[in-house]
Amino acid sequence: MTEARFLQIHTLHSYSSVLLNRDDSGFAKRLPYGGAMRTRISSQCLKRHWRVADDVHALSRIAGYTDAFRSRELVTEKVIGALAPSISPATRAELDKLFQTAVYGDKGTEKSKRQTLLFGKPEIDWLAGQARDLAERIEPLLLGASAAAPPAEAKGGRKPKKDESPPEVEKIKKEWSDTFKANIKSMRDQTSGAAGLAAALFGRMVTSDTAANIDAPIHVAHAFTTHAAETESDYLTAMDDLKRDDDDSGADTIQETELTSGLFYGYVVVDVPGLVSNTAGCDRKDWLSVPPERRALAADVIHNLLYLIAEVSPGAKLGSTAPYGRAELMLVEAGNRQPRSLSAAFREPCKPTIRDSLCKLADQLDQFDKVYATGEARRALHLQNSDWAGVARGSISDLAQWAKSAVASGA
Repeated sequence: MTEARFLQIHTLHSYSSVLLNRDDSGFAKRLPYGGAMRTRISSQCLKRHWRVADDVHALSRIAGYTDAFRSRELVTEKVIGALAPSISPATRAELDKLFQTAVYGDKGTEKSKRQTLLFGKPEIDWLAGQARDLAERIEPLLLGASAAAPPAEAKGGRKPKKDESPPEVEKIKKEWSDTFKANIKSMRDQTSGAAGLAAALFGRMVTSDTAANIDAPIHVAHAFTTHAAETESDYLTAMDDLKRDDDDSGADTIQETELTSGLFYGYVVVDVPGLVSNTAGCDRKDWLSVPPERRALAADVIHNLLYLIAEVSPGAKLGSTAPYGRAELMLVEAGNRQPRSLSAAFREPCKPTIRDSLCKLADQLDQFDKVYATGEARRALHLQNSDWAGVARGSISDLAQWAKSAVASGA
């Protein structure tokens, strides 16, 4: 029996008259490949739609799910914000500077220079608790200082610097800052899923604290059309329902946008040891020895992820294009050898048909099997009448259960 170290998920999705993923100019994202321009959907776009999908198979419905928030305003909104009604403005200002710097680094006090970070609810709750404890310690000192006699300057002493805190407050803040990273690391080590499920699946990079970085066990390629890009410039108008007969004739608003159509190849790799390590809190090398109850979260994630990949569509302009589609092909492979994309099947642009793309994909897979013999186990769903030689065929439910079992058993 072969270890299921990697799951590879290949898909073909068809969309017509849509604008799925826009660039900074408002046009569809593109990718040159094989001498032809293709329409593209970025991996970031795909992952976000899967992560936040409001769906019966949403990640948030999995037992053991831990919420997370991605923002530059985590401290302002989630850590200090809850304390605002019960603390003085002076205490809030002290905590804000301290925690912004602790979380976002030396430039954290300037919102425009903060990194957009992903923090799990357990981490945020811990930070909020720390802020509450510090507020209780420094609030009396700050209130006492503000009510005291004028500073030492009147008696010939040093003139205090602008916004300088009392020495006792500075001492408390320094003590907390000196131990912050060690304490939050201890909390993360003791709390399962401290960074949230999103970070456990798609990774996290924190430049201000490299120990908080998490390697992503789910690797997502940019999807692209198997054929040359098919685009159309859409001219549209908006009429004024209250325009009088004697007003100027014509449209009140004239706009132009880009619409595309295409059959997209998608590719996702799941590093199963990494996924089990991130969700079960074990060392990567021990992934096979983790008991079934601790592997359940990773297995449930894969079950729901297959549904999300197959059924959740990325897309802007929902109201005017209805960009909804489901995979016309999903091929899932489980094995223990280095993954490999099948994108080379489409280096030479296909005809814009599902049949031609399926034939190219099957041929590429057959050629790889002949020269590498990596021996993956496979399951597939597709809408064609003929079966795929050597690949068991089933429904999305069959594939999701099969992939779940591979992760649960490790084989």
